[in-house]
Amino acid sequence: MSTIDKMKQSFFLVLTILAVTGCTNRNSVKTNSPFNKIEAIEEKYQPLPLTEVKPQGWINEQIRKNLDGFVGRLDTLVPQLIRDDKIYGESRLTKKVKNKEVGALGDAGDWQVQFLWWNSETQSNWRDGYLRSAILLNDKQHLSNLQKYVDYILSTQDKDGYLGIYDKDLRYRFDNENGELWAKATLLRGLLAWYEQTKDQKILSAIERAAQNVIDNYPAFHSHPFYSKQPNVGGTSHGLMITDVFENLFRITGKETYREYCLFLYQDFSEQELNESAQYKKLMNDTLLLSSHGVHVYEHLRSVAAAYYASGNPQLKIALDKFLNKINDETTASGAGVGDEWIGGKKADATKRGYEYCSLQELMHSYLELLLKTGNNTFADQAETIFFNAAQGARHPSESCIAYLKSDNSYYMTGGLNGDNSNKKQTRYTYSPVHQEAAVCCVPNAGRIAPYYVQHMWMKHNQSLVASLLGPCVVTTTVNSHRVTITEKTNYPFENTIEFVVSADSEFDLKIRKPGWVTKFSVDTEYIEEDGYVVIRKNWKGSQSVKINFIPEIVERKDINHENYFTYGALVLASPLAAREEKTKTFAIPGFYNFKYSPKHLKTYWYAGYPVVAVQNNPLIFKTILLNDSTHQKETVELVPMGNTILRQVTFKDPPH
Repeated sequence: MSTIDKMKQSFFLVLTILAVTGCTNRNSVKTNSPFNKIEAIEEKYQPLPLTEVKPQGWINEQIRKNLDGFVGRLDTLVPQLIRDDKIYGESRLTKKVKNKEVGALGDAGDWQVQFLWWNSETQSNWRDGYLRSAILLNDKQHLSNLQKYVDYILSTQDKDGYLGIYDKDLRYRFDNENGELWAKATLLRGLLAWYEQTKDQKILSAIERAAQNVIDNYPAFHSHPFYSKQPNVGGTSHGLMITDVFENLFRITGKETYREYCLFLYQDFSEQELNESAQYKKLMNDTLLLSSHGVHVYEHLRSVAAAYYASGNPQLKIALDKFLNKINDETTASGAGVGDEWIGGKKADATKRGYEYCSLQELMHSYLELLLKTGNNTFADQAETIFFNAAQGARHPSESCIAYLKSDNSYYMTGGLNGDNSNKKQTRYTYSPVHQEAAVCCVPNAGRIAPYYVQHMWMKHNQSLVASLLGPCVVTTTVNSHRVTITEKTNYPFENTIEFVVSADSEFDLKIRKPGWVTKFSVDTEYIEEDGYVVIRKNWKGSQSVKINFIPEIVERKDINHENYFTYGALVLASPLAAREEKTKTFAIPGFYNFKYSPKHLKTYWYAGYPVVAVQNNPLIFKTILLNDSTHQKETVELVPMGNTILRQVTFKDPPH
């Protein structure tokens, strides 16, 4: 070989190396990319397994009511969507399937094909809440039923690790709407909870094999799982939430690959042509309000946070902060993020905007993830506001059913928003144990919200055990290799005294979150305040108790539209409206109904500047003077926690001058 030929060969070898390097090292292509990994960030707190925190008091009673009601009976209420459709097994989707029963009413046609993944969401989100509820209550009968379900699901896993809803002619081969990652995310979240309960390595192995199957078929930074030739793709966009699974696998196994995969998923999601507000460039554009499907937006908040913590890239931190600011513009007094069902580039409004129950669960969950990551108890305040107010106010106070859509100022629940029944098929603003006419998605999420709240009531931080969310519960865990049990005796937020009964023989810090609304409190032992927490540092012996008393005040506040509302401690207050009930459907299973409500006498009010006072001998009923906006006369009006209402007024505008 001549010298020239050798030089040519060396030259082409160098070009080949550079080409390969350019393809494999994503950082060398875009040195200023927000998706470059700089240094992963350690999460501030460590979550506890589901089994270590048990609900007590009113939260226990609510989960029991759910388990005896729509949570424990959904499969018999809508058997065609759950029992009859083995979508993860014998009924996996193939190219030959063009239509199926998914629960929503609509005109027949090819458009329905894009929703064929719906039953996977219904089934897996329902079972996620169902199994978590059964675990928390240690209900032997339900746990036995769920064990059979888990055994069945594991039996559907292919040799290559695939768990999902598509047969081999479809899986991972999409250029349009699909439910591949979303079906896995909802399924595996539940299986991870089951693993926490059983510690069965067979289950963890199955989950890891399924995760690896995703990685093998969508290689990180060399594939495009979110590509679609048209931008409106519900299941595809939902699929970003498989970051929940990968983050939890990272926490369990410590394998960095899982966390880095979250960064890849968010990068590809951001770079596709999708109508999704959580994409990086849209978050960075301060002129853009959130506009896409509300549930997507609020769940995607977790994925943006996951990508930032996987990368440590400050550009993603800026995007995350901007995202939170934009969500603030969509947040009502009750803590809810609006979206009915689209946010639509319009800000929150107590009367003109509604919110999905799905969104309540997803936004609360996102705030809890941010609390884990940052230790910033503002996120705990936001999660509590949602759970105690919007979530309680969108479930029926006495029947086993929920509102698919609800608004803070809720004057009618007859189908459309506040009496707008121009669309005769609209049923979302009603109460139902299924909401089959719209989609069986909000009822499953209503079963998830209390278990997710309970699991995050306690966290760990170095040598500390952290009471991060408040309420009646018992936690049993280990701190510094020593067993600790703490019983939290309280009726919070309906009362504001909490007694912590600590059973331990070890030294550790008990950190109790001081809610953001607290200005006055007392503790019956020595303590220090640290970053919004009351810290009790001592060597615990036997059984000892600590009592803390938060002193609530009635506070006048303003929402983003400068409308006035009132809070008492963690509770948002409302003026209840007497309602006329219409039972629109009786289910074959006794005790389950659909309901509509209209006001007996609709009276709404303006703010009048008078103080709110507690009714003597009834600490959760209040009185104030407001202006009747029809008569312009002053009236004494009762206020109660909005969670105790069906029809109500929460915000009060200043009267016109």
